[in-house]
Amino acid sequence: MQNEGFDVIVIGGGAAGLSAGLMLARARRTVLVLDAGAPRNAPAAAVHGLFARDGVPPAELAAQGRAEVRRYGGEVRSATVTDARADGDGFVVTAGGDELSARRLLIATGLVDDLPDLPGVREHWGHDVVHCPYCHGWEVRDTAIGVLAFGPRAVHQALLFRQWSDDVVLFTNGFPVPGADESEQLAARDIRVVDGAVAAIESADGRVTGVRLEDGSVVPRATIAIASPSLVRLPFAAGLGLTIAEHPSGMGEHLPADPAGRTAVPGVWAAGNVTDPFAQVGAAAAGAAFAAAQLNMELVQEDVERAVAERRAG
Repeated sequence: MQNEGFDVIVIGGGAAGLSAGLMLARARRTVLVLDAGAPRNAPAAAVHGLFARDGVPPAELAAQGRAEVRRYGGEVRSATVTDARADGDGFVVTAGGDELSARRLLIATGLVDDLPDLPGVREHWGHDVVHCPYCHGWEVRDTAIGVLAFGPRAVHQALLFRQWSDDVVLFTNGFPVPGADESEQLAARDIRVVDGAVAAIESADGRVTGVRLEDGSVVPRATIAIASPSLVRLPFAAGLGLTIAEHPSGMGEHLPADPAGRTAVPGVWAAGNVTDPFAQVGAAAAGAAFAAAQLNMELVQEDVERAVAERRAG
């Protein structure tokens, strides 16, 4: 059991966590990034829409990020946080059998996609089964796209994917049939609506081939889009006094934080997908860099106040 102290411990080693670690290390803070090694984008072949790095494999981007944090004296460790709690004016984090202390915490643990228990979804997730047109739209352009309803945003998703293909089918999958206004919008964009529950995603030779309904019929499709809800990965939230909330979009959970990244618990900051499920890699990294800068300013002010008190005392 080790006992080590840092200015900041960043929990999460994805784009947001490494971006925060880089900003803090460059600010000459002692910073430790703890990475559990289970990134949300691991199934994807590449990161898209990231300025100057479009098409980079997720693992390559993360490896370069770790190297950059270390270049400025920051630490990055592979470890899963099992507990975190307040301790006086700071915090204690338990990870990999070690107890680590910090003046501040920055949470960047990301999200987990709550995929439906439907045959074929997990096998093709991140390739032929996708969720974000801005992440995958160009790669699946002009294919036969099937949008599977699993919540209230299915019509929105179908209208959005229509930008990338003129062959889009919305499967209601047991959810309410679109109302008159939505039906008119779908019809105006030549999006066909198929009623009935979906039984499975069909595939052959490792590629999606269609959607099988419970009545046995199969609608040929090459790409499946699912607006699956997302869940926060934060088993130690209660120990810190944090509350996970439903995201206003209805698309799952998030950890509420203000625009600067402050959570409701003083000294605990958050950034990336854990606060915003819609943030792509670039947005998550940018938000984390901003949060880290604000966090550093808070520490600067604390250091100034301590120095003033010591000067007055002596």
